Amino acid sequence: MAGSARGEKDVASALSGVSERSFFASHPPAQLPSISVERLPGVAESGKGLPDRAAVEPGMERRSDWRFWRMRRLSLAELRVETAKAIATELDRGAAFLLVPVFLAVGVIVYFTLETEPDWLPLLAAAGAVAALAWSVRARHTALLGAVALLLCSVGMIAGKVETWRADTHMLGSEVTTRLTGRVVSIDDMANGRTRLTVDVVSTERPALRYQPERVRLTARKAPPGLMAGSTVTGLVRLLPPTGPVRPGSYDYSFESYFDGVGGSGFFLSGLEVSADAPMPPGARIATAIERARDAIADHVRGTVGGPEGEIAAALIVGVRAGIPEAINEAMRKIGIYHIISISGLHMALVAGTVMSLMRGGFALFPDFSSRRSTKKYAAAAALFAIAAYLLISGMVVAAERSFIMLAVMLTAVLFDRAALTMRNLAISAIVVIALSPHEVVGPSFQLSFAATAALVGAYAGWADYRASRPAAAAIRRRSLPGALMNRFAMMMVALAATSIIAGSATTLFAMWHFQRVAPLSLFANLAVMPIVSIVVMPFAVFAALFMPFGLDGPFLYVMGKGLSAMIGMSEWIAALSPLDAVGLVSASSVVMVTIALVIATITTTWLRLAAIPLAAVGLLMVTQVRTPDVLISEDARLVAVPIGGERLAVNRSRPNAFTIDNWRRALDAETVVKPDIGRDQTLVSTADAPGPTEFRCANDLCLVTHVSGKVVAQADSAAAAKPACTLATVIVIDDATASDPCRLPSVRVITKRQLARTGSAAVFLGDQPDGARAQVRFAVEADYRPWHVQRRFSRGARGLGPYEKKDRKPTDGPKPEQSAGD
Repeated sequence: MAGSARGEKDVASALSGVSERSFFASHPPAQLPSISVERLPGVAESGKGLPDRAAVEPGMERRSDWRFWRMRRLSLAELRVETAKAIATELDRGAAFLLVPVFLAVGVIVYFTLETEPDWLPLLAAAGAVAALAWSVRARHTALLGAVALLLCSVGMIAGKVETWRADTHMLGSEVTTRLTGRVVSIDDMANGRTRLTVDVVSTERPALRYQPERVRLTARKAPPGLMAGSTVTGLVRLLPPTGPVRPGSYDYSFESYFDGVGGSGFFLSGLEVSADAPMPPGARIATAIERARDAIADHVRGTVGGPEGEIAAALIVGVRAGIPEAINEAMRKIGIYHIISISGLHMALVAGTVMSLMRGGFALFPDFSSRRSTKKYAAAAALFAIAAYLLISGMVVAAERSFIMLAVMLTAVLFDRAALTMRNLAISAIVVIALSPHEVVGPSFQLSFAATAALVGAYAGWADYRASRPAAAAIRRRSLPGALMNRFAMMMVALAATSIIAGSATTLFAMWHFQRVAPLSLFANLAVMPIVSIVVMPFAVFAALFMPFGLDGPFLYVMGKGLSAMIGMSEWIAALSPLDAVGLVSASSVVMVTIALVIATITTTWLRLAAIPLAAVGLLMVTQVRTPDVLISEDARLVAVPIGGERLAVNRSRPNAFTIDNWRRALDAETVVKPDIGRDQTLVSTADAPGPTEFRCANDLCLVTHVSGKVVAQADSAAAAKPACTLATVIVIDDATASDPCRLPSVRVITKRQLARTGSAAVFLGDQPDGARAQVRFAVEADYRPWHVQRRFSRGARGLGPYEKKDRKPTDGPKPEQSAGD
C-alpha cells in the first residue's frame, strides 16, 4: 500500500511539471526509437529521409521551429500555410476556450459604453440571430468560430443588461435636507476623526421623500456611545445625489454608486440619535453579526498595535481602511505599492500559501499517514476554507471577491489533481467574475488584476517550457546552511524582481489610462517592501488570526506591527525620492492595441505570439495621440481650470476641491496650481490685454484668465456679472441655473449651471479654431441618460431652479386662524 501510494505521488509530481494545455493537443503518431548505426557509403550527409529529431526527442520542436525561421525566408503562400498550421495548433491546445472571457468582456464593454440604454428586444433578437447563424455554419470550422465569437459578445451585452436591471438602485435626484431614520450597515472611523456610516433608509420626514434612496452613506462628526452595526439611528441630514465624472472620460462615481446600491451621500447636520434595534430579516441579522465581528476585531487590532501601523493592520486583517492617514496612502500610491493595503490576490495568495505550508509541515510530522494520503489535497482544502473565511471577515469587497474566485478555482484544480497556475484556470475565473459582476470589467481593478495575472501565468509558463526544452542541469553541489539560505534569498529576490517587472509592464498603461499617473520607482519599492510583507506582515497576520480566539495573538500582532513600521518608513523614504508621477491623458486607441497584444502574448504558445510585438509597439507609439482639453469645468459650474504654460494650472477658486483639482492636475500634466488674484480695483480690459497667460483675476463676481492661445475664459456668478465679458471672452461659465445666454454672439460659447447639471462636467477645446467660430465642448454625460444618470434630470439645476431658500413665516395683519374660526 505504501509503495502504491508513493507511486501515485510520483506520477502526480511528474504531471505537475507538464503544461496543462498540452493535454488538449493532438499527439503525433508514435515513432520507433532511433538506432545508432554506422553511416554506409553513399548516404547523404544531410541525413535526408531519416526521422526528424523533433519527433523522437522531446523538447526539440520549439528549437527546430526557431532554427527554421532563422534559416529560411518564406514566400507568401508558405507563410499562409505555416500560419494555418500554427492556428490549428493553438486551437488544439485550447486557445478557443481561453478567448471565451475575452469576447464576453468585449460584449460587456460595448454595452456599458453605449450612449443610450438598449432595450431587451434588440439584444435578445441579436443573440438569437447570431445563435442561428452559428448553427447554420456549424459544418464550417472557421465560420463557426467567428459566429461563436459574435454570440459571446452578445451574451456579454445581455449580462450587462441583466445586472443593470437587477441593480435598479433608486438614486437621489437633488440636494435635500430631511430627518432620516435608518439602520446602520457598516461603520468606518476615518483618519480625520469623523465617522462614516452606511445606512439603509427606513423613513424620511419633514419632508418625506417621495423617491427616497434605499441606502446612503453619511458622515457624522462624532459617533455616539453604543453605536454599532444594526443600530437604528435618527437625525437631521443633508443628502446629496451621487456625483458624476470630475471631467469627461474619467471614472463615473454615479456608475459605481448605482451598482453598489448606494443612492446618495451626505452628512448629519445635528447629532444623531441611537434608538432600539428594529427587527431585521434573517439575512440582515447574519450580515450584522459579521459586521460587528469585523468592528470588534478591528478595534482589538488597533488597540494592540497602535498608531498608523494599527490602522494598516486592521486593513490587512478585516479590510477596514478608512482610518489610514492620507499621507501614508499617498506615499504608497506614489511608489506603486498601494495594492498592499487593499485585500486582493496578493493577500489571498499569501494566506493560502501560509495555511498550506503549515498544514503540509504538520502532516510531515506523521510520515506514516503522509505516505498513504495526498496531504497536498488536505492542505489545499484547508487553504480554500481559510480564504473563504478571510473573504467573509474582510467585508466581501469586490476586489477580494474576484481574488477569492481566482484562487478558489486554482485550489479546486489541486483537489482534482490538475495544475493550478494555468491560463485555463484563469479563464474560468474570469468567466465567473464576468457572470457575477459584469460592470467590474470596465473598472480599473478588474483590468489591472487580470492583466497582471495573465502576464505572470503566461511568462512563467513560457519559462517552464524553456527549462523543459533544455538538457537536464547538473546536480547542484551541496552548500552549507548559510550558503543555502543566501542562495534561497537571492532566488527569491530574482523572482520578486521578475514578478514586479512582468506585472508592472502589463499594468502600467492601464494605470496611466485610469489614473494619469505612473510610479517611476515601483520596481525599487516592491523589491524593498514586498519581502517585509511576504515574510513578516502577512504570515504573522495569519498566526494572529488563528490564535486570536484564544487570546494569544499579542506576540504575533507585535511582530506584525514592527514589520508595518518598517514598511511605512521605507515607503515614505522612497516616496520622498520619487519624481512627479503625473503623465497626462492617454489615448484610448493605444490601450486597445496594447490589450490585444497582451491577449495574443499570453494566450498563444506558438510563433504567433510574435504578432504581439508590432501591436504593442504601435500601441505605445499612440500613447500621446490624444487631444488635451484647454479648459475644464466642474459639474456645479463653480470651479474652472485653465493650463497657462510652464506646467501651471490656473483655477478660479482660492480653496478649490482638492480631489477634483488633483485629478485635473494629473490629466493636464501640471505640477503647480495657481490660485486667483482677487481684487476690486482691476479692470477687465487690462486682463484681456495681458501679453501672456496669467492667473485668474477676479472682481465683481467675475473671473477672467488668458489661455496660452491668447483667448480669454470667464467665470461669473450670474448673467449680469457675465455680460461685461461678452466682448472679451471666448468661453463664459455662469454659476446660475436660472441664467440664459447674456451675449447672444456666435463667437462666444456660454455654458450655464443648468446645462452642466444636465450633462455633467465639461472639457473645452480652444486650439485650431478659426476666428469667429465657437469653442468645442465635450460633456461627461450624454443627453440620453443611462440608468445611473436618470436622476440628473430631477435636480433643481437641471430644472432651471436656483438654490432652495426656506421661506420665513411672517405674521399677517388679518385675524388669527382661531379667531376666524370663532367668528
